[in-house]
Amino acid sequence: MTEVAVAQDALITLTADIVAAHVSNNSVAIGDLSQLIANVHLALAGLGTPSTPEVAKQEPAVSVRMSVKPDYIICLEDGKKLKMLKRHLRTAYQMTPDEYRAKWNLPADYPMTAPNYAQQRKELAQKIGLGRKPRIAAPAESVAKASVTRGRKPKAKAEVEPA
Repeated sequence: MTEVAVAQDALITLTADIVAAHVSNNSVAIGDLSQLIANVHLALAGLGTPSTPEVAKQEPAVSVRMSVKPDYIICLEDGKKLKMLKRHLRTAYQMTPDEYRAKWNLPADYPMTAPNYAQQRKELAQKIGLGRKPRIAAPAESVAKASVTRGRKPKAKAEVEPA
């Protein structure tokens, strides 16, 4: 016998054993017996094949329009209110911002930080001088003059009286 025939015989034997055990312990109408056999056989036959899970389209926690607030951004995956979304996506979902935008069909300019937070960080960076171009070097004369005038004042020479 081939492997398929052996497997089919084993399937029929298992079906008969399961149905016999069920019927001996439960009352089953004679008309329902054929349906019971068919259901058990179908269930056992389906055990050997890999099931394809239905991929349900995930709905966002909030609408895309409502996800961006001045003080926070709401994650479409889980509905959390965050100031910075990028790190949350990486740690919780192993997702990059581009993958997140693609999944939820968001525009390329969709923010990953809250608008007020981004503005606050921008003002702080400008305040400490980030983003400025370097100053033009001063002429050589002023550099030399500056180096001479820097440092301690020279000590006053003590005059020694001749005796």
